[in-house]
Amino acid sequence: MPGTEYEESLRDLQDDVLYMSELVMERIRKGLNALERKDRQLAREIIDADDEINQLYLDIEGDCIDLLRLHEPIAGDFRLVAASYKIITDLERIADLAVNLGEHTLDADKDVFPEVDVQEIGDLALSMIEDAMTAYDEESIDACYEVAEQDDELDELCERASALVVRDLIETELEANSDEEVEQLLQDVSRLLLTVRDLERVGDHAVNIAARTLYMIENDDELIY
Repeated sequence: MPGTEYEESLRDLQDDVLYMSELVMERIRKGLNALERKDRQLAREIIDADDEINQLYLDIEGDCIDLLRLHEPIAGDFRLVAASYKIITDLERIADLAVNLGEHTLDADKDVFPEVDVQEIGDLALSMIEDAMTAYDEESIDACYEVAEQDDELDELCERASALVVRDLIETELEANSDEEVEQLLQDVSRLLLTVRDLERVGDHAVNIAARTLYMIENDDELIY
């Protein structure tokens, strides 16, 4: 294959990864909207659309394998392909977490602990994905480190939210009249804690993307470990 065609294949790979990231971020946005509005129809759309992300992941994975098998790229090109493969893996897992948000929406009959701002946590996690993909697109070292720094803020938000839920649950004198009402409250609390955990994991995957991008740019594995 002529060099120019090979270089075009590498650019196509990056474009496909960026396209996948846009789809995944849209899934997260929809998941947050579904949670906020208790939109069961939107939640089902997110769940049903997961096959599209899975197929795109397999298609890009095949492109990465072909580039490695047919052209044996070296140095920077190899790191680009390897990082891209790792990044789509994280994106696919973020899409799975968007499905979780849809499922949490279907399970939610009402808001519990409204003082926990799930949307704030979700917006920060989403911003981290956007920044990580900008770092990948623009090969920005600074953006990679900024994502890692944002993760500390996200972890703190999630920790505060979880502590608030547990504290309020302990301090609240249950006025339930039946075991069924107690069980429902515990299910609502569990769902909220799972939602917070899932959004924290979205941020963890964003850090992984930033780490692989830094490795791609500078052969630096500092953020990986």
